[in-house]
Amino acid sequence: MTINKGIVAAGHAETASAASEMLHEGGNAFDAVLAAMLAACVAEPVLASPGGGGFLTAMPTDSAPAVYDFFAQTPGRKLPGNQIDFHPIVADFGTASQVFHIGMGAMATPGFVRGLFTIHRERCRLPLDMITQPAIRLAREGISINHFQALIARIVAPILQATPDALASHASPADPTRLIRRGEVHFQPLLADFFDALQHEGESLFYEGEIGKQLIEDSRSTGGLLQMEDLQDYRVIKREPLKYRYRDTQLITNPLPSLGGTLIAFALGLLQTEKIGELAPGSEGHLRHLSRVMRLTQETRSHDHSLMDNILSPETSRHYQTMLRDRGISKRGTTQISIADSLGNLASMTLSNGEGCGYVIPGTGVMMNNMLGEEDLNPGGFHHWQENQRLSSMMAPSLLLTRSGDTIVTGSGGSNRIRSAVLQVISNLLDFSMPLEQAVSQPRIHFEADLLSLEPGIPQESADALRDEFPEQQLWKHKNLFFGGAHTVMRSRKGELVGIGDERRGGVSMKI
Repeated sequence: MTINKGIVAAGHAETASAASEMLHEGGNAFDAVLAAMLAACVAEPVLASPGGGGFLTAMPTDSAPAVYDFFAQTPGRKLPGNQIDFHPIVADFGTASQVFHIGMGAMATPGFVRGLFTIHRERCRLPLDMITQPAIRLAREGISINHFQALIARIVAPILQATPDALASHASPADPTRLIRRGEVHFQPLLADFFDALQHEGESLFYEGEIGKQLIEDSRSTGGLLQMEDLQDYRVIKREPLKYRYRDTQLITNPLPSLGGTLIAFALGLLQTEKIGELAPGSEGHLRHLSRVMRLTQETRSHDHSLMDNILSPETSRHYQTMLRDRGISKRGTTQISIADSLGNLASMTLSNGEGCGYVIPGTGVMMNNMLGEEDLNPGGFHHWQENQRLSSMMAPSLLLTRSGDTIVTGSGGSNRIRSAVLQVISNLLDFSMPLEQAVSQPRIHFEADLLSLEPGIPQESADALRDEFPEQQLWKHKNLFFGGAHTVMRSRKGELVGIGDERRGGVSMKI
């Protein structure tokens, strides 16, 4: 009988392969997630970068679950808008477009490197030099650009072409004046050298050493806000996760100050009293109720941000459930890694670099984040953030513990679509008892800014029936990364391992 060592779901085969390699070498889920985290910077370079950050929801076998918050922090100072480098670009998704802001003034303090070392010290078995090897090897030997990565590059082409260094990091090997295309091999020797130096010199190289000093010098001279104190003072925050019971299952997810996990729990609370599982998936009744929940969640985020601490209280939930039942409601780049090992450890990590700000730290191949230019992260308006504060996020790496003993690891990329993607995967699993693969691949909807977006596979008659309440609709022709990428794995109570990489974001799953 073959005993599996674990299972991985991620956004690229090489990301998943790096994690698999660590499990094969005797590492645990946390060794594996760090190897995948580094490999994602090579294989999914627009979505993950050492210049960004993220969250890990960890459930070790020997201790309580915890969330490692290594997301971006606002700088310790502000400057007048006319003194910073900050300008808009349009990302074209094909069926929809979105404005992002880039430039040196869009950079927030990155937490990726500090998160890597903190998680390694506290949770890992294997030495860091072993964990970094898959990423270093990939960066030196090159990766053939697949359809999804070529699509991502096309969408954010204005960012990847914003500066000579950005273009050089993503240029075609055949023609350095244009972006790399599908089928061409992407070599990243500078990033390989950076990872190699990092494993030898430690996190101080980035936060206090030569690389950090170069970053700050460029920030000061070309319209950025970061100062050396921002890097030196950055710390990973270890948080107690948000725990919320839905049906007979416990959700463990990212807590406040990030909003994604709380809004998912809030939406589940609205579904809690409804017999949604008695409706046919994709029926008018199902989609109407789900759309109302999404609209209410959006309204709550927009108007009740200061009340988020109490949003899950029974009194608040009853108030919104009444509104929902009576009348309805009046009118970024991320990637996910999910891992379960044979020992019982669970790791759910979501990473983001925004879309990148266009600035690459010289000699490293590391593009910095544009978190201060993300409208989703700045709902109060640009330049209105408080100094030296951890940015809120929609990222919600999550775990589900069912009463029957199954454990599920999920999460998603996709900016504001994260909460709707994770919500629908959870509801598909628990309300409709769908198998894991179907729960992830089932057509999704998303409501935002008065627009109901629907994936193909949603019955046309159901969509048409909703126009009385949701007149503005957009029916997509194909499944799309716009609707998130919920790479998900499950370990059954009998120890069986199942995984699915979300096709919307080129996902893969590997069993080891």
